[in-house]
Amino acid sequence: MNWMPLISTLAGAVIGISATLIADRNRWRREETRHALDVRREVYSEFVSALKTAGEEIRAVALGDHMSDSARDAAVREAFRGTGIYTASERLWLVAPPQVVAAGNEAFHSWRAVRDAYARGMTVGSAEEAPLIAQRRTAMAQMRHRMREDLGIGPLAIE
Repeated sequence: MNWMPLISTLAGAVIGISATLIADRNRWRREETRHALDVRREVYSEFVSALKTAGEEIRAVALGDHMSDSARDAAVREAFRGTGIYTASERLWLVAPPQVVAAGNEAFHSWRAVRDAYARGMTVGSAEEAPLIAQRRTAMAQMRHRMREDLGIGPLAIE
């Protein structure tokens, strides 16, 4: 009996099955990578939006009139908390790489410093506010830079 046709048929089948498995595995990896990127993009957008909203909310409260210092403190803290920033921050910590988490955490804490100053009675546009706003802008720019880098998007030349 001639074994050569049988061996070549088996070898062809093994090669064909292996090639199919490798192609399927590569396609699955690409899909997983694309999905992970989409999730990070969504989380980054949610986090940045929550930070911006928190800033607008606490600034609006700081511009308002308050009966007492404690009322102002409570209103500023509630405005910050009500934006969903804490949930967005936790999502960031779960899916982002360490450099993005670190930059996001710095931006978050820069906003909290502004919040705490407004809660203590700092006025919008005061000399006390200027260094806090500068620190916040720097932290936000660094965070956006890290996020864009992680998403494979080039840097912005406007910051």
